[in-house]
Parts: sequence; structure tokens; C-alpha cells
Amino acid sequence: MYGNTSFGGETEEVTLTAEQREDLRRDLSSVAARTRELLPGEFVVGSEISNSTTGPRATIAVQPPVGSVVSADYTPEDPESASISDAERDDLAQGIAASAALQVKQVMGDDTSPTAQ
Repeated sequence: MYGNTSFGGETEEVTLTAEQREDLRRDLSSVAARTRELLPGEFVVGSEISNSTTGPRATIAVQPPVGSVVSADYTPEDPESASISDAERDDLAQGIAASAALQVKQVMGDDTSPTAQ
């Protein structure tokens, strides 16, 4: 019923300069690298920057060895804060890694026996 209704008021589209977009890409690559460090090699981590109706959208995604893809988006609110802070990068990496690990745990269930004792 409310699918196309915007309750947040009018949102202004954010446009980034080439330098700001490159900074965002570098920050996103840093999140992807940190996420790879937190997960075993069987997890595939990717990132991209795309355009949405309100401006650029940075996406980090993880494909676990089993289960569905887990992803998180970051959308800059204004051109001045287009970069992702160190704390936000750590939060994104840890959050997406934890979500991907939980995805595997949920798919595997409790019926599996441990590989080592």
C-alpha cells in the first residue's frame, strides 16, 4: 500500500566529484579487504558502487560457501561526508562477516558433527 510513498520528505540527490567517488571506492575496498581477513577463504567478498535515485550507493556483499548472499549498503548523505570513517569501516566489515557466518550456521543447522575434537 505504501510501497512508493516517501514519508521522509524530499531527499536531494547527492552527486560526487571524481575524487570523492574514488575516495569512496577506496574506503569500500578497505571494508572488503577487512571482511576477507575476518572470514575463511571459502567466503567470496565483493563490492561495488552504483547509482540510485538519491545518488551513489556503496555495496559490500559476501557469498558464503552455503546459503544466500549477505550484503550491506552505504549511502553518503551529503558530498562532504562521502567517505566512510574508520569506525564505520570496522563496523561494516565485522557486521557483514558476522552475518555471513550466521547464514552458514543457520543453513548447516545443529545436525552436523564437528570435524575435530
